[in-house]
Amino acid sequence: MQGGGWDDDGTDGYVHIMGVDTARPGSLADHGEAVIARRRHYAEFFGEAPLPADFGLVVGNCQAESLRLVIASEELPAIRVPAVHELTAADAARLHGLLAAAAFLVVQPIRDDYRGLPLGTAQLRASLPPSARVVAVPAVRFAGLHPFQAVLRLPEYPEDPPLVAYHDVRTVAEAAGRPVPSEISPAAVRALADASVAELRRREALGLDIPASDLLSPVVDDLARTVNHPGNALFLPLGERLVEALGAPGRVVDPGRPLLASVRAPLESWVVDAWNLDAEPRPDWIVAGEVLPAAVVREAHLAFYAERPPLLAAVVARMEPLLLTWGAAA
Repeated sequence: MQGGGWDDDGTDGYVHIMGVDTARPGSLADHGEAVIARRRHYAEFFGEAPLPADFGLVVGNCQAESLRLVIASEELPAIRVPAVHELTAADAARLHGLLAAAAFLVVQPIRDDYRGLPLGTAQLRASLPPSARVVAVPAVRFAGLHPFQAVLRLPEYPEDPPLVAYHDVRTVAEAAGRPVPSEISPAAVRALADASVAELRRREALGLDIPASDLLSPVVDDLARTVNHPGNALFLPLGERLVEALGAPGRVVDPGRPLLASVRAPLESWVVDAWNLDAEPRPDWIVAGEVLPAAVVREAHLAFYAERPPLLAAVVARMEPLLLTWGAAA
């Protein structure tokens, strides 16, 4: 039983693409203004700003930039790098050129030849100078605050659901004609959370340098924004471990704002009760700072599934363990 599901897409965990995907038609590669803005945003990466001395890189999925923000300082000058799922062939070549001069690399597990590019963890390590420090960190996801949620990468069906790129087990079940309850017991919530922590521990044991699984307790509302987007309550202590593992005189940096917070899933009242959280329930989504009613998302997703029966069947197959868990609570 895996709370929220796990989906390997090369980064040893969920890859949730926010914004524009450079590998798809209509992407920023086709729009000059977006390209200029992207190069400005990643100025050091693209050689449009000078590199600091003894710079390093943090490479991985959407969590990598948040990790960079909490470790970057004068002592640990980590430059901004696009998320690995956004890299083009030219970007990959640029990344390897930077690695050849880097003082350190923080990297999530990435399979060799990810998306047909030399972006695997071992391939990135091979470009580093012998003196460079390397720390492998986990990609973290946690089902305890969103035990109804999954994000899936289905190669045969690359289209994400509308409005928010997450699947809700209750909406999927309704679309498939096998309804489940609207909520589950506190014991079931904790069991799904425990399962996601156990899976993270299993992955940490495969050779990562620092753990994160023990940081998922105690459960607080700032621990996660969605099933695959941790919050500051995870990133700050993980950043402390990362700074220590790099053996540098740096310190963790509190950015003074919520990290990875452009999309916030509902925090439902029965989840708040299950953990006895000191937080107000939030029944709706928040996307780019605006409230997005959960009912609007549900209706849009039901229509999306109704128009794509083969995709729905694939989603049901991938979410079967979660559907069974929820169905048992009926």
